[in-house]
Amino acid sequence: MTADLRVLIIADDPLVRAGLAGLVAGEAGCQVVGRAASTDDLPAAVEIYRPDVVLWDLGWNPGPALERVVEAAPVMAALVLLLPDEADAAGAWSAGARGLLRRDVEPARLTAGLAAAAQGLGVVDPSFIAALAPAAADDEATSRGGGHGSLALVEKLTPRELDVLRLMAEGLPNKTIALRLGISEHTVKFHVNAILGKLGVASRTEAVVHATRLGLILL
Repeated sequence: MTADLRVLIIADDPLVRAGLAGLVAGEAGCQVVGRAASTDDLPAAVEIYRPDVVLWDLGWNPGPALERVVEAAPVMAALVLLLPDEADAAGAWSAGARGLLRRDVEPARLTAGLAAAAQGLGVVDPSFIAALAPAAADDEATSRGGGHGSLALVEKLTPRELDVLRLMAEGLPNKTIALRLGISEHTVKFHVNAILGKLGVASRTEAVVHATRLGLILL
């Protein structure tokens, strides 16, 4: 039997901590092992609770909390929640966050994101992709020297390409994808080629793995 994912919740607002704890605890496969504020001794909290992943809500004023991400990042896999139009996405990513999701994320997507972050995958909501361009470039440079892993950004996929990509992730062949979407198999092939080109990969498997790391899809 697979053990539940151990989650430590960090948020400065006690109501937010309680709300996130209830949300996470209500999802199968997750166990909330502790709660803390960003001003607490976070490395100590990680040592005490021994989480698999940290869920961090940056709140309405992320500036001070981002400094704490920098201090705590070496000892945790952190999934950070941001406002939909948050300009600090690049700062949180550079600070060491392993995932960036919107504060209004659906419970199932949040749970999947926590699991992916705990496995070392990058989880990024598509709305933050553009904001991460400078941080991704810096990460790619530092990763050559053994630093924080890189995130390769891509040309934005169209809604139809995202539909095809999600069905590709299910392992479906072009013919079945065409039937699902009500389009021709030739059109599906066109979309698949466009997806591979935009993601800069050579195969369908690479496309799914790369898109998962970018947060475009969740497996």
